[in-house]
Amino acid sequence: MELKVINDKGQASASLKASDELFGREYNEGLVHQLVTAYMANARAGNSKQKGRSEIAKSTRKPFAQKGTGRARAGMASSPLWRGGGKIFPNTGEENYTQKVNRKMYRAGLASILSKIVSENRLMVVDTLTVDTPKTKNLAQKLKGLGVDTNSVRLLIITDSIDENLYLSSRNLPNVLVLEANQADPVSLVRFPNVLVTRNAVAKIEEMFA
Repeated sequence: MELKVINDKGQASASLKASDELFGREYNEGLVHQLVTAYMANARAGNSKQKGRSEIAKSTRKPFAQKGTGRARAGMASSPLWRGGGKIFPNTGEENYTQKVNRKMYRAGLASILSKIVSENRLMVVDTLTVDTPKTKNLAQKLKGLGVDTNSVRLLIITDSIDENLYLSSRNLPNVLVLEANQADPVSLVRFPNVLVTRNAVAKIEEMFA
């Protein structure tokens, strides 16, 4: 398939031949949901710790008499039924939330996301994207020339290698994220409605996933 390459003014100037397997695939919503869920689950630290009834620092004395009070019987104040008591099934801090995703599934899911972006005309391809000085204003002006207003549009920029000036210029733009091609992940691709990719980054992505 052919991807349109835009110039500095945001106008189509050329075309780039891309892999149909990576950019022209049918969208698989179930696979994408599974991929994004697994990716976010694998990022969880699983270090939250809760206390069970045996770990609560409360007296083990019976709070009140078993009979005659009209209240429900109670054995100790650390009961999970009482406020301030222990948890019934507490987190130990050693939980493992990782989910396995096969390499073939990961590639298919990523290709499905990229194909969806292309089909909805949300992918922009440029020859190169660099800034001369590490200034946020310069990058914002360059993106505005491409037709992207960083004040109202969220943009993911994928390059073959991150230039230091480009990285420093993008840090103060809350709606812009810059990643290298080998760092592109399904969550970022789903999260940002618009994606800007350099020509060399397209070749790198095809080399890794096609």
